[in-house]
Amino acid sequence: MRVQQLFDLSGTTAIVTGGHRGIGFHIARGLAEAGSNIVVAARSKEACEKAAKELSGLGVKTLAVQCDIQRADDIEHLAEEAAANFGTVDVLFNNAGVGWAASPEDMPLDQWNRVIETNLTGTFLCCQKIGKIMIRQKKGKIINIVSVGGFVGSPSMNAVGYSSSKGGIIALTRDLAIKWVDHNIQVNGIAPGLFPTKMTEFVKHPSMTEVYKRLIAEIPMKRMGTEEDIKGVAVLLASRASDYITGHIIPVEGGFLAW
Repeated sequence: MRVQQLFDLSGTTAIVTGGHRGIGFHIARGLAEAGSNIVVAARSKEACEKAAKELSGLGVKTLAVQCDIQRADDIEHLAEEAAANFGTVDVLFNNAGVGWAASPEDMPLDQWNRVIETNLTGTFLCCQKIGKIMIRQKKGKIINIVSVGGFVGSPSMNAVGYSSSKGGIIALTRDLAIKWVDHNIQVNGIAPGLFPTKMTEFVKHPSMTEVYKRLIAEIPMKRMGTEEDIKGVAVLLASRASDYITGHIIPVEGGFLAW
């Protein structure tokens, strides 16, 4: 098989939660550029439809599904809609998530619960519901979006709930990879560093100039990530090129974890 074929996603279907903006949309675009049909899932149906329409311009089929990953019924509906419209679900990208900025001593319990329930429990539920389809198919790729915060603490960011949830997803990824290896399902993760997203846009505010400088100083490449930085690794883990990779997290962080 030639290398172009290994990365070709033509005829496959990928679900991308939170695929309507930011890193999720960059991933969805990358997969579509490689030939995959895309199911965009997020809480806002209007935002999903807008993203799906733009992605369809790349020559693939798309579907917009409203889904709150805190709700098991919504995830069940997402799985059913994807299977009904495309027959199979080959790839699941668990990207949707939330954060809350507070020092550990001041973290409100209700916000801690919201972050954990959305990021960790929501990711588990998506894996569980859509994993059942992949088990029946005897194949599938699950990629969980983690964070460098799941590996290390940061002196510049107060995101204890977010980091804890992402650390949990790392453990979930590794455990599912072992549990489902006999079903020919590869489960991996991507750990982005500092990327421009809705969750990080606050660091560009004039009042946060010094924080932004500190964050960039912690990155050996001295810059934020871009769309091109995330698309390639997304296609790798979604394609046959990664058939012998499972249970691993690939950092995409400009060398941050290499210090």
